[in-house]
Amino acid sequence: MHAKLQKISIRYTLSCRFFQFITNKITISHILYVPLPKAKHITMRKYPIELLAPAKNLDAAMAAIDFGADAIYMGAERFGARRAAGNSLEDIAKAVEYAHQYGARVHVALNTLLFDNELDEAKATARRLIDVGIDALIVQDMALRAMNLPVEMHASTQVSNTTPEGAKFLEECGFSRVILERALTLDDIKKIRQATDVELECFVHGAICVGWSGRCFLSRTTSQRSGNRGECSQPCRLPYDLTDSSGRKILSGKHLLSVRDLDLSESLEELILAGVSSFKIEGRLKDNRYIKNIVAYYRQLLDKIIARHSDLRRASIGESSIDFSPNPAKSFTRGASSYMLYGKRGDVASFDTPKAVGEYVGRIESITRNGFRLDSSTPLSAGDGICLSGRNGFCGTNINSAENSVIVPNRMDGIEVGSKVYRNYDHRFTLALDRSKTKRTIPCSATLVLSKNNITLTVKDCEGITAEVSREYDLQMATDAEKMATTAKRQIEKTGGTIFSIQEFEISGSEYFAPASILNDIRREALDSLRRKRIETTLYHNIIDDDFSTRYPSKIITRYENVTNRLAEDFYRRHGVETIESALEQQPTIGERVMISSYCIRREIGECLKQKPKIKGDLFLEHGTTRYALKFNCALCHMELWHLN
Repeated sequence: MHAKLQKISIRYTLSCRFFQFITNKITISHILYVPLPKAKHITMRKYPIELLAPAKNLDAAMAAIDFGADAIYMGAERFGARRAAGNSLEDIAKAVEYAHQYGARVHVALNTLLFDNELDEAKATARRLIDVGIDALIVQDMALRAMNLPVEMHASTQVSNTTPEGAKFLEECGFSRVILERALTLDDIKKIRQATDVELECFVHGAICVGWSGRCFLSRTTSQRSGNRGECSQPCRLPYDLTDSSGRKILSGKHLLSVRDLDLSESLEELILAGVSSFKIEGRLKDNRYIKNIVAYYRQLLDKIIARHSDLRRASIGESSIDFSPNPAKSFTRGASSYMLYGKRGDVASFDTPKAVGEYVGRIESITRNGFRLDSSTPLSAGDGICLSGRNGFCGTNINSAENSVIVPNRMDGIEVGSKVYRNYDHRFTLALDRSKTKRTIPCSATLVLSKNNITLTVKDCEGITAEVSREYDLQMATDAEKMATTAKRQIEKTGGTIFSIQEFEISGSEYFAPASILNDIRREALDSLRRKRIETTLYHNIIDDDFSTRYPSKIITRYENVTNRLAEDFYRRHGVETIESALEQQPTIGERVMISSYCIRREIGECLKQKPKIKGDLFLEHGTTRYALKFNCALCHMELWHLN
């Protein structure tokens, strides 16, 4: 199916703004595409920047595209790391058609670990997805890579992509994209870029897994549910006691593993210059309001950056007319954090609550008979939801009314002078999202030619794709040629029910009179034809064979790297691995390391071992009868959790 091509690909160095040719054996579907999408020839092209949005279902997928995403990622019915966000093949096919209108892509996550008895079904699922036109598979299990499926392969963050050596291996064995671990620093990302030519995808917004993705087994210590199998129970959001070896409680009932959410909106340009080309929003379980707000927010930011750089371009086309002011603080967030992007640091956790607190609006200044006043002028309104932080922790309520500076809540529990007030539900903003008429349109030009016996309309979009409709029709002479031209322009520009926007119009032969009804019919037919042509235009895929010539960076695959089936085992052995331990995913976790993290509790509470801490000795986390030992690798600045009981 694929033709073997000569050894050639493209190395790109964004910061230097040039392309350098290097050698590398590849197999390609359709045309040469490394790494520039839609490049029919190896030429200097603008560097594509992709905004990648989550979609838990078809409605979310369409909303993400409408509000400006260049690509979406969604789960199939099985084998996705968010089992609750699975989608039918029919809905994925509809999402593909909708996205491809705009040159946007659909990536499907088959990124759980597979067992031997699931291999055939996983392969059949992948084949069906390929048949409906998906643009890439996101995978964790190397069994899917070993199947040599005719589809672009992206290495999931679940592969735990943290090192230049690991990313280089993935590139050389056929992955066109590596999705980076969320805990990497900017310097880490730069080192991976310097060592590789593969596309780099980076999470920029949303929830953070406190453990390295794909190397966390914490969920299995408290239930049968496994994060590596799409059913994480999120024990990292539970309250824990921090104890020492004598049993003394240092902290009690705190959410010690619950880190705040990622927000790298102020770091996008730095990430582009570091070599990242795809910017990923987390949230395959989030609702459409979240999708609309966050996608629109990052769309506007990226568009401003792209406008400043002549060597950058959007990865898809279409203009989204956003009719509200996006604000990420008004969608679900545990508080914004750049996490480890600028180095290992503390103040990234949320010990008091794992829930969305919302945007800070002020402190309670005084209390009335049935309400309170704030020390700020931030407007609250009836229907808003608020969260209060006071002496007894967090509590929440709704606003019944807000008049003459007096805010009347639904209940007065927790209302006390000095409490901090956060708005976690903005009623007016939510209404603006729900009522938004935002649509995404593709700029087009139209040329209408009238003659005595014929009407011809040609429409051409901003990428040069053209559709033409010609109809034989006996036309009479117009009594007013200028009026005819104005009428024709008005009729041809009526594109409200389509994905197109006619921004340029030319007419020839306005001395002939064409009825408005005929012009409307021709316009509809021409734009429908153009839409079909756009959908049928192949998006070019970087499909790379694995000839097994590259060597894995280690001779040993540990139990933490989770080889859970015969195909994955064969894959690694063919890449030079000599010893493969039995996967921890298929074993009891007692006595094992169940998490490795760049986050450190000692650093978070000001007790870093490198800085003469007051708290000495071993530390433990306890939740009910479950107990973990904390181990600190100060040389690598990592924290580990080991399951004791």
